[in-house]
Amino acid sequence: MEESLKKWIDAIIPWLLEHGIKIVVIAIGAWILNKIVCRIIVRGVRVAVVADSTTSKEAEKKREDTLIRIFTGVSATAFTVMAILMIMQEAGMEIGPILAGAGIVGLALGFGGQYLIKDVITGLFIILENQYRIGDVVNFDGTGGLVEDISLRKTTLRDLNGTVHHIPHGEITKVANLSKQYARVNLDLGVSYSSNLEQVINVINKTGNELAEDPQFKDSIISPPQFLRVDDFADSAIIIKVLGDTKPLKQWEVTGEYRKRIKIAFDNEGIEIPFPQVVVHQPQK
Repeated sequence: MEESLKKWIDAIIPWLLEHGIKIVVIAIGAWILNKIVCRIIVRGVRVAVVADSTTSKEAEKKREDTLIRIFTGVSATAFTVMAILMIMQEAGMEIGPILAGAGIVGLALGFGGQYLIKDVITGLFIILENQYRIGDVVNFDGTGGLVEDISLRKTTLRDLNGTVHHIPHGEITKVANLSKQYARVNLDLGVSYSSNLEQVINVINKTGNELAEDPQFKDSIISPPQFLRVDDFADSAIIIKVLGDTKPLKQWEVTGEYRKRIKIAFDNEGIEIPFPQVVVHQPQK
């Protein structure tokens, strides 16, 4: 037993000294090179992406972070594959047949690979055209949520319920970005036909101005919610359209607060918010 162990040690130690050190050097070298390339990518993207007159600093940073995530991911994958192939060769494995086999498999999967190519090409256009970025809230044909990750092949969304959706880029036909440059408070208010419209308009505008001056919300509001027009004469109410602009992703918070304040203001001013009512007439006996 001791003799066989000694033979095994005598065989493995020279191999480790000759090949093991090279394998460690390859692995460490690939890691260091990837770190260097990633730093170059980060600095290059920060310099290359320049905000225009309509792009905020926050939007510029979102685009930079998205591009950095994608390019560093590609870099890490490339260095990992190269390091694995070099380590396999150093360990005595012939990588020529492996590469040839990969080519044959790739050819056999060519018809299926067209979907992957479609995903990648569509992803490139999404990135280059800056359609959306990590941190945006988007809607893809009814599937919406916060963009948590973007790769060349797919986009990862998390909806309000916490559900994560992985959507291949090739399946995206229409994108609605709810958080680019600015967002909007778009609110329909119903008031009674007996209401004084001038009073209603004054209350709506005053409430919007007070909200915009509130220290808690003023940094989120670009223009306060204001009366736009009488939008419709409904069965039981006059529908009034209220619009205001907010910073991206702040529209829901501002709209919710405005609803609360307008209800309190209407109650204080005696303005009725009607609801559908059904009058039942019973025949007299």
